[in-house]
Amino acid sequence: MKKHIFLVVALLFSALCFNVFAQTKSYPFEVVRSGKGKQSILFIPGFASSGEVWNDTKANFEKSFTCYTLTMAGFAGVPPQANASFKNWEESIVTYITDHKIVKPIIIGHSMGGGLAMAIAADYPDLADRIVVVDAVPCLAALMDPSFKTKENNDCAPMVAAMMSLTDQEFYDNQKKYLPKLTADTTKHELLLGWSTKSDRKTFGEMYCDFSNTDLRDKIAAVKCPTLVLLESYFVNLKPAIEKQYEKLKLANLQYATKGLHFIMYDDKDFYFKHLNNFIKVK
Repeated sequence: MKKHIFLVVALLFSALCFNVFAQTKSYPFEVVRSGKGKQSILFIPGFASSGEVWNDTKANFEKSFTCYTLTMAGFAGVPPQANASFKNWEESIVTYITDHKIVKPIIIGHSMGGGLAMAIAADYPDLADRIVVVDAVPCLAALMDPSFKTKENNDCAPMVAAMMSLTDQEFYDNQKKYLPKLTADTTKHELLLGWSTKSDRKTFGEMYCDFSNTDLRDKIAAVKCPTLVLLESYFVNLKPAIEKQYEKLKLANLQYATKGLHFIMYDDKDFYFKHLNNFIKVK
């Protein structure tokens, strides 16, 4: 009898420990799960953006797919976490996918989120079914400086210090002036500005610095899954440089929007959904 009671207590204790672990394990992002379907889509927003940027896109797919929508820690009001870096976020997204047994997800990323989608597909070639990159290139810095080389042991302290030194009003004004370059849809300006100004300055500085030092041009040669790349209309003027950056991604399908700016999902919906729906078919 005593042996039986001891066994029950031991099992209960083990279950308690497992539940506590399950509840306290954290990832450097918040996740909203919605929709239902055997196939899953994982959405990664861009720099300082909320997962809400995917609201219209999710609505398009939720009837047939299970959707996992991320907002990265430190962005758009989500509490920051230590050790924010492009690589740490990449590895944490992969850990989330494997922890939750998400089999062969479709990964869609905008801007920096598109960079994360490419990095994941390159470092874990069998993980994703396919990826969609929305207005991102393998190395943004190289578009402005063709001789760009990644710096080893890149020191982000000066960038973080500069961000932290700004007053709230200075940061607000700084972010506001970039809005006309991000979306032609002026009704979205206050939304984007709200996400930026609710972002943690330290994370903002760390990730801006780290992503600016990221070069995926060689890495993407390892990507095995089909890839759709949707680019803003201006990039057609840089087509040779863009296609040079993507030349090692053999399964890439590059498409250029007909109008609008960086937030293609707002500025050129017809183009955006036409290519998404052709690429992601309901099975």
